[in-house]
Amino acid sequence: MSAAKLTVVGAAGRMGRAIIRCMQAGDLAESFTLVGAVDAATCPQNGQDAGLVAGAAANGVMIADALPDHTEVVIDFSYAAATAALAPLMAKRRMAWVIGTTGLSPAELRAVEAAAEQTPVLMAPNMSVGVNLLLLLVEDAARALKGRGYDVEIIERHHRRKKDAPSGTALGLGAAAAKGLEWNLDQVAQHGRVGMQEEDRPVEQIGFHAVRGGDFVGDHTVVFAAEGESVELSHRATTRDTFAMGALRAAAWLHAQPPGLYSMRNVLGL
Repeated sequence: MSAAKLTVVGAAGRMGRAIIRCMQAGDLAESFTLVGAVDAATCPQNGQDAGLVAGAAANGVMIADALPDHTEVVIDFSYAAATAALAPLMAKRRMAWVIGTTGLSPAELRAVEAAAEQTPVLMAPNMSVGVNLLLLLVEDAARALKGRGYDVEIIERHHRRKKDAPSGTALGLGAAAAKGLEWNLDQVAQHGRVGMQEEDRPVEQIGFHAVRGGDFVGDHTVVFAAEGESVELSHRATTRDTFAMGALRAAAWLHAQPPGLYSMRNVLGL
């Protein structure tokens, strides 16, 4: 099988740099040929070699503000509005699209879903094996504890520059818990607390708490707390390379799929 022609969107960002570095040095190097590195028109690194920006060897691909015509697969870790704006082009050119961008609005999500009718799209708030296993465990735990008096709280920590809160992974964990408990997440989500609270915490409530500071790569904990005991399920990422390798594996898998909207569960067989 020939190497897929890959473009990384958000190439100068933390995840973009990690993907390019891991692609050049990892065990998936033969699966891809990097043909494009894209970032915003205002990006200071535009015109610079993407490999050097990533802290790897020079690769001859310069960071630019537009997708090259010969792209076959796109890995997109940009920002919500930019991801949504790509959707019509992805659908028109039938490029496989791996999306790690979080914080999309309902309208932006609809744009992605429309593109998935024409081209294979994989969207995941987190692409590590461990987090996707955690999603399954949280759903199973919530189902087992349903009706037994356990409150649910989700705590996440990320670096000081992360823009969206709570994280996409935290929301995914909340959705997993809500599914197991047979609750509607939109109706039971409580984002932080301030001031006087109700005398007794509502039974149907999932609390979200976002910590921003330092250089946390990504810590997530789901707490099931009852009178007399608590159960905690956690995942801690210590390097972005974990997510980068997951995104590359997802891209290698997605390249061979028909149009549709996929998740990391499909890639990992979960």
